[in-house]
Amino acid sequence: MDNYDPHIYELSAPGKHGTNLPRLDVPETELPANLLRQDGMNDFPELTEPEVIRHYTRISRNNVGIDTGMISLGSCTMKFNPKLHEEAARYAGFAAAHPLQGDELSQGALQLMYELQDYLGEISGFDAVSLQPAAGAQGEFTGILVFRAYHLSRGDEDRTEVLVPDAAHGTNPATAAMVGLKVVEVKSDARGNVDMDDLRAKVSSRTAGMMLTNPNTLGLFEEQIVEISQIVHSVGGLMYGDGANFNAILGIAKPGKLGFDFMHYNLHKTFTTPHGGGGPGSGAVGCTAALAPFLPGPRVRQNGAGTYELFTPEQSIGRMKAFHGNFGMLVRAWTYIRTLGEEGLREVSEVAVLNANYVRSHLKDIYPQAIDRICMHETVLRGQIPGAQGIRTLDIAKRLIDYGFHPPTVYFPLIVPEALMIEPTETESKRTLDIFIQAMRAIAHEAVETPDLLHEAPTKAPVRRLDEVRAARQPILRYDAAAFAKLRAEAEGR
Repeated sequence: MDNYDPHIYELSAPGKHGTNLPRLDVPETELPANLLRQDGMNDFPELTEPEVIRHYTRISRNNVGIDTGMISLGSCTMKFNPKLHEEAARYAGFAAAHPLQGDELSQGALQLMYELQDYLGEISGFDAVSLQPAAGAQGEFTGILVFRAYHLSRGDEDRTEVLVPDAAHGTNPATAAMVGLKVVEVKSDARGNVDMDDLRAKVSSRTAGMMLTNPNTLGLFEEQIVEISQIVHSVGGLMYGDGANFNAILGIAKPGKLGFDFMHYNLHKTFTTPHGGGGPGSGAVGCTAALAPFLPGPRVRQNGAGTYELFTPEQSIGRMKAFHGNFGMLVRAWTYIRTLGEEGLREVSEVAVLNANYVRSHLKDIYPQAIDRICMHETVLRGQIPGAQGIRTLDIAKRLIDYGFHPPTVYFPLIVPEALMIEPTETESKRTLDIFIQAMRAIAHEAVETPDLLHEAPTKAPVRRLDEVRAARQPILRYDAAAFAKLRAEAEGR
């Protein structure tokens, strides 16, 4: 293991200390004996303050983040998070606000939420917005719960099926199944669109709705989106829009005007609030007036006195998140929208689409396109390099790490063999894209001339290629000195 970094427990020695606690500002008191921990106290490491700081600083240098370089994860929209947003989120009136302090003391926060609801509704063409869900997947769950509640409110108990394209995000069928509905897969056609004949054959009086990403996960705009919506609506179904790829159509197309009834927004993707390593995110949702009574609460409205108040819709499916959602993410998204304005948001999508097609056009002669079409915000290529024997997409992705780039999304969509899904976003410069393209072309050359180099990659990272299957099946969830030593010995002997 190159650049071996000792674990903090290995630095420990009896008698070391680095704690300097502040003076108490409350009376000192004894803890009740029943609250004191009786065992395991000897497991804590003993270290000096410099050792602790240096340990965690070394670890932080191994982190990859959008502040250190381009992350081309397709469908994840990993774009730069402007620091103005971070400053706004840290304003004391926002950061120190308590969710139980009452509406009268929260007017600034409530106004921001009210305006964000309005902005998101205008951008997407929907009548109502809830900021409750904490992530896109939870937004999906919210939407299908709303679909079910809507149908049941009309006495329509036979809506038990949800249509999902074969190229969909995995969360789509998982969401439908969690709500207790049957997933019906719809095929894609040769141009990467929903196969219209297959759709017509599978809609029925049992159709609760269809979950569709547009642009879809092939990075392509659905050419028959209006007709798709009409077909689903003709049997009484509803259209759910997966907003994962909303970054491609800001200010250009409004899902609510294309026939969608409900949609989630990934504020931590499209509107540059941080992904946060799994949270906190924000999966706000928008819908038509017909579905608004079922939205999760609380939402924010303006009353007759001109002040703002929280309310819960009369037929709400209930809360999806404690209090009012991940409020810090809402502040960042509001700041992003206000900073850019209508023209700026449209330019975001125009540049994102331009950047993706720039990458596509410079790589398609070596990395075959999944579908030979102009793409939207992301391009899906295949890691099947002519003349490269035994090289797979995973090898290409691992080698890209040696060139200083986080790999793109691989093996998705599942319908594309050896898929490479690349989304450069609008925040990357032409210079960065050119360097990325050069790296990808160099790797293609290596794949033919020195394939073993790709099989061994990454060669420059602090950690070499991992056994990902073993890691998934035999995870080590806490520090174990003996297990760590064994793994280190195995790695050094490899």
